Amino acid sequence: MEKHKIPASELIINQDGSIYHLHLKPEDLASLVFTVGDPDRVELVSRYFDRIEVKINKREFITHTGWLNGKRVTAMSTGMGTDNIEILMTELDALVNVDLQTREEKGEKTSLQIIRLGTSGSMQADIPVGTMLASEIGVGLDTLMQFYPKLPESQFIGAAIQDELGLGFQPYQASASSFLLHKLDNRFLKGITLTCPGFYAPQGREVRLQPRFDKMVERIAAINLEEGKRITNFEMETAGYYGLGKLLGHEMLSLNAIIANRPNKEFDQEAGKTVDTLIQTALELFIS
Repeated sequence: MEKHKIPASELIINQDGSIYHLHLKPEDLASLVFTVGDPDRVELVSRYFDRIEVKINKREFITHTGWLNGKRVTAMSTGMGTDNIEILMTELDALVNVDLQTREEKGEKTSLQIIRLGTSGSMQADIPVGTMLASEIGVGLDTLMQFYPKLPESQFIGAAIQDELGLGFQPYQASASSFLLHKLDNRFLKGITLTCPGFYAPQGREVRLQPRFDKMVERIAAINLEEGKRITNFEMETAGYYGLGKLLGHEMLSLNAIIANRPNKEFDQEAGKTVDTLIQTALELFIS
């Protein structure tokens, strides 16, 4: 029986054999990937590598692959938002699970370990700036997962947020990799992360336009979840990572440097140091 070939219009391959947006070939990618939003932050990760063998720049996607402590590792930027994460996850998956020459899906699948190193704002007054927080669950206020198969886990947090704000859609939720979570130590607080489809009104900020939802941050932060859990922080990518990672079979973890506390109206004056601590701690824990 002839195998299904993915049409050229659906998975675009560049003339040099690299995948369309990321501009990577399979050999350019390690199985352990650290992602950052800001392209300038890739060097902040790769400067700790023992050596770098691949440097590729394409749009906001910058990739450095090298070696640290005898382990091959990739650091790459994604830009902001779950629309970029959808491109990233689809193309990373294709690099390892599709034969780019024949355009056929591979029978034996590869599971990547993808760890986001990002910045985030706290929604709770008692989570100070400078905290390192691991997202046990990501909850998406964006509509990305409306276009994909239903996620195979409870959606009770999304339902609670929909009810509180009166949204016309139900936010989705997906969990981190338990395998990667278990590698963390007590330097990390664990929490539930809200992924927002923007930085201003979708995170309750007002500049010239008034947000539609009054006291959005306070209302979401006050939602009582089962077993005393609460929504701890928010950013713009985690839920997209977790949702697509769950469906594609990859191990996902989002680690957050808390550089703002919204209830206390505080910003981390040493944000660069906080991010560097997060990077060094993650490299120490996942590359031994």
